[in-house]
Amino acid sequence: MTSLHILYASTSGHTEYVVGVLADFLAKHAPELVVTRAVAEVAQPDDFTKADVLLLASGTWNTGGIEGQLNPHMDVLLKKRAKDVDLAGKACAAISLGDDRYYYTGRAVEHLQQFIKTHNGAQALPSLMIVNEPYGQEDKVCKWGQKLLDTFATR
Repeated sequence: MTSLHILYASTSGHTEYVVGVLADFLAKHAPELVVTRAVAEVAQPDDFTKADVLLLASGTWNTGGIEGQLNPHMDVLLKKRAKDVDLAGKACAAISLGDDRYYYTGRAVEHLQQFIKTHNGAQALPSLMIVNEPYGQEDKVCKWGQKLLDTFATR
């Protein structure tokens, strides 16, 4: 893996924080890795294919149907602007955030994984799910980041 592109949706700042912690970890432990980011609001279909690895990140929302939906910005990106994207076997990963006050705590991960699968992507490792406030869960993010690096070191 030489490049990672992160597409994320963050309205409250929680997903952006997790993505930032991960990016900082990767910069420290794999300085040769080129990490780029784009927010879902401005991302375009070519963002899905511009790097060796694609990472999708979204919080779980209660809009657009029963609880357990994607952040509305990620929903529009995946279901409208990127609906015809072909990931062509690209290695992909996903991060989901959620709140344990809700029955479908982190169900955004299911939507992200479904997008990867139905658009011919390859889920590279189990998804990271952050439940409740991300502050204080930096170690969990970094451990997952190491798994991400390990996964691609063996490819």
